[in-house]
Amino acid sequence: MAVTGRLHGVVAMDGPSGTGKSTVSRRLARSCRAAYLDTGAMYRAVTLAVLRAGLDEHSAEAAALAAATAAQLEPVTDPDAPGIRLAGEDVEAEIRGPQVTTAVSAVSAQPDVRAALVAQQRALITDALARVGGIVVEGRDIGSVVTPEASLKVYLTASEEVRAARRGAQDRKAGRPGDPAAVLADVRRRTPSGRRVPRHTTGSTLASALRASHAAPC
Repeated sequence: MAVTGRLHGVVAMDGPSGTGKSTVSRRLARSCRAAYLDTGAMYRAVTLAVLRAGLDEHSAEAAALAAATAAQLEPVTDPDAPGIRLAGEDVEAEIRGPQVTTAVSAVSAQPDVRAALVAQQRALITDALARVGGIVVEGRDIGSVVTPEASLKVYLTASEEVRAARRGAQDRKAGRPGDPAAVLADVRRRTPSGRRVPRHTTGSTLASALRASHAAPC
């Protein structure tokens, strides 16, 4: 069934990488004439800045640079042409590379980095609501940290094998070589043991957990 109409408010799309959050979020935003924000791209962009500076992603210097770089980000919230610029440079393709993928978890775990980016994400959400009335926001901890007041919170999940298959398909589509075993190992590395679907049932929020059972086209 096609989704039509106009979205008013915030939809928070959470879940681990490779579950199809981006595909679902963009299609929903496009169908409902809403803005779209990929918060993961913001963490990848500041990680790229760390790597370009030649810093160890686990270091205090990397955290300080990444937090400062947040002010130089320009996310594009058009679901038909999403992207992100770093100091005016389009880095959408570069941030999807293996070096950034390997380092982004360490950079994004730094409290100062998260604080800087969450503040910017909230400002972008406020701006989108004022401009078009609605926005679909995807990423980790969106409904619990970034926008806990979102009227709809969706947690999308899938098995590690399905997530790895989607990641591999995305890499091939973008012309990036990839070893299936290495992709699966990276998915498992980025999946914390014992992680459960977060509870998002406060206030008037509608929460839903969905599980993707196969590697749908990206």
